Amino acid sequence: MNKASIGFVGVGRMGANMARRLADLGYKIAAIYDHHEASAISLAVELGSTATRSLAEVTAASDVIFTVVTDDAAMREIFSGDESLLKGAAGKVFINCATVSPAVHEAAAEAAAAAGAGTLAASMASSITQARQGTLYLMIGGEPEVFEKQEELLKDISASLIHVGPVGNAAKIKALVNMVMNINTAGLAEGLGLGAALGLDLAVLKLVFSQTGANSRVLETDGDDMIVREHDCYFSAAHAAKDSGIANSLAAAAGVTVPLSHATEVQYRKMIDLGLGELDKSGIAELTFPDRAGV
Repeated sequence: MNKASIGFVGVGRMGANMARRLADLGYKIAAIYDHHEASAISLAVELGSTATRSLAEVTAASDVIFTVVTDDAAMREIFSGDESLLKGAAGKVFINCATVSPAVHEAAAEAAAAAGAGTLAASMASSITQARQGTLYLMIGGEPEVFEKQEELLKDISASLIHVGPVGNAAKIKALVNMVMNINTAGLAEGLGLGAALGLDLAVLKLVFSQTGANSRVLETDGDDMIVREHDCYFSAAHAAKDSGIANSLAAAAGVTVPLSHATEVQYRKMIDLGLGELDKSGIAELTFPDRAGV
């Protein structure tokens, strides 16, 4: 079976590693575009691809286009204008992976449909390592027939794959996943920080957490990093603030109060204000441990 030609728009930490994974599996990475032209050129050289100067060139060269952009504004931009991804898009498929507002995903899908293209929202509950290894957890929104045609491609970059209904559902579920993850991260930072202030042995405290109701996936991934202050970025505090904000906006629209999520967003925005926004989300411990930046 012939593999589709793939284009990528947005080759930061996640997009670049997804492209590398697909190249490893024999897919032709036909075109790469990024606002940071040097990033696109570097990856294109590495993968034997082409760094394009326009979005329309990515569409022209590719059967399937992955978009991995940063926020609502970036998502709107790539699907707007005469030289956007929608130029010559009939018969193409867009797989939009950004964590952006559900309404923005839905608007992009509507615009693509009007241009004769298919769209999937592929929300990722994973990080850089999983992108490179092809073990992403993907929540896919979109028309079932589009999903079925792209299922094998999506399986090549994922360990878990679930179709969750319309395009907007993927973004809504991702917002809730990150809302809960961010709350858990903030809570763990407060628990470990208070333990440090009380003079407790943090290794013992972490062990007790792991064997009781205080256990969480975040304890496993971020606990040690919080203690030893290793905050190499896999998922930035700035992105955590953005994603908590998306969830909080959804809650407001639904008439639901989410005070823990609001408090968590405040903490992550404080990190940005302190110049810590590009630390990993585990860096929220810098606000809760004694004698660190936020205390």
